[in-house]
Parts: sequence; C-alpha cells; structure tokens
Amino acid sequence: MVVKHLVLSRLRLLAFLDDMGKIGGVARSLYLPQGQPLSEVEDLLREVMGGENVNPDIAKLVANSKTGAVVFWGSSCRCLIMPPFPVKEKYLTLGWDVGALCLLVQSDFTIGLVLVRLGAFAIGVCRGEELIESKVGTGLIHGRHRKGGSSQHRFERRRDKQIEQFVVRVCHHVQEQLEPHARVLDYVVYGGSRTAMLELRKRCQFLRQFDEHTLPPLFDVPEPRQAVLETAVRTTWSSKLFEWGEHGN
Repeated sequence: MVVKHLVLSRLRLLAFLDDMGKIGGVARSLYLPQGQPLSEVEDLLREVMGGENVNPDIAKLVANSKTGAVVFWGSSCRCLIMPPFPVKEKYLTLGWDVGALCLLVQSDFTIGLVLVRLGAFAIGVCRGEELIESKVGTGLIHGRHRKGGSSQHRFERRRDKQIEQFVVRVCHHVQEQLEPHARVLDYVVYGGSRTAMLELRKRCQFLRQFDEHTLPPLFDVPEPRQAVLETAVRTTWSSKLFEWGEHGN
C-alpha cells in the first residue's frame, strides 16, 4: 500500500536522493522512459520489487507517465519517483543508483512557459528555476450570451472575433519572448485552461516547432499573472514521490 504521496521541489528531491545514496543494504533501481507497454511495466516492476505483487493502479500510473518513472526498492526505502523531465534510458540495476536522476534534476534546462486563459496570459523563459524573461497581459473577451435569438448569434460572433484577436495577440507575444531563445529551449510547458491552450496551439504556427519537446501541461493554473508565472516555474521543476511502508506492496 502506498503510504505517502508527496510533491517535492527540486532542492527537496535532491536532498531526498542524497540521503538515499547513503543507505546501505541490498536494493534495486529501475529507470523507465515514457511510453512503455503496460505488460512490460508490470514485469519490470515485479522484478525490481523482488517478485512481490504489483499494484495495478501503480503500474498504470507508471505506464501513463509523460516523463517516465524511477523506482528504488530496498529493505529501508521503497519509492516511485515521477521526475519533471523525461527519463531517457531504460535499465534495471542493483544498488541505490540515484546518479542518473540527480543529473537529470540538476540540469539547468531552458524552458518556455506559456500560460493562457481566455482574457489573460503569462509567458516566460526560465533557465533552471530562474525566470529570465516574462510578459503578462490581458484582453477583453465578453462572457457567453444566454438570452437566445438573433441577438445571441450576433453576440457569439462578436465573442468569437474577440477570442481570435486575443489568441493572435498572445501568439505575437509568445514569439516575441521565445524566439530569441528558440535554439536553446529544451522544453515548452503550457498551462491554463484546456480550451485556451488548444486554441492557441492551433492558431500559433510558431509554437509547432516545439511540439516534440513539450512537458505535461499545468491545468490547475489560475488566471495568469506574474506571481502565477513564478509559481508555475517551481511547479515545472517539481517531482511526484510515492513511498511505500516497509511492508507495503
């Protein structure tokens, strides 16, 4: 049974891994990139867990992770970590092999952040956890008309036009902020409302060059502001930790 589920900042994860690296005793470490078949994930989890039964929910969690997963399994610590950035290599080894995960989290990736809700946006570039570029703004978009009739149709056409103008404007600011860093951007992460993100990605041709380098989106982002953008940077660098008790499975 999973006894603990935590979200760890970059520094907290590195401290956790540093402590783990000092643990003695028999252990196994498993690195799994994203996109592994569920059956293979189950087999590898069973192997790293020394033949113990694999919780099917945990196996699905690992198989569906967009960044892959790392599992450490020994008598004194049993945990699953879903890192903020993709695991590149699949392997299973003996011991507490924390080095590859430490290297991944310590890398000062350059990341573009694009947060958008209809009527507000925040765009930034961070190197490591340092925000080096940012732009926030708003745009007028009326709420939906509910009275019906011809007036509703006119209102909806006007609203659609406002959305189109807003998205075009946001695309312009995205290019303005990200283009100077385009050659060195390691990843782009989107945040905000699903509708606004999809509309922007559909209409903004500039962003298509980063389609193969996107991180999992941030859907719980409130109306974008500078403080929200700064919080999103910290969230982007956070990892998910699932830790078992000594006799869990």
